[in-house]
Amino acid sequence: MGKLTTHVLDTMNGCPAAGMAVALYRLDGAGAALIKEIRLNHDGRADAPLLEGAALLPGRYRLVFQVAPYFRGRGVALPEPPFLDAVPLDFGIADAALHYHVPLLATPWSYGTYRGS
Repeated sequence: MGKLTTHVLDTMNGCPAAGMAVALYRLDGAGAALIKEIRLNHDGRADAPLLEGAALLPGRYRLVFQVAPYFRGRGVALPEPPFLDAVPLDFGIADAALHYHVPLLATPWSYGTYRGS
């Protein structure tokens, strides 16, 4: 059974990005449809898979990570507008039977991602 998971590491402070807001969208020809919004737990992870089983369909998706609000909440002085604010990450799911793990490594000025396991 396939599933979609995520986590965020705050590489500025060397810790999980606990409390960061994340939204998941499904993309199609009509635009982006919001599926769910969550806050990451103390380990910088979603408490449960974002999608799994029959809810995980092949297609295009977008995760939007609220990077600037997270760092402001940690007391980081950011300019207005911040260099990074909401970070959108578009990705595709080709085989709904697989596990897709989408991590984000973030600072107020940079981010990286990869397909994790």
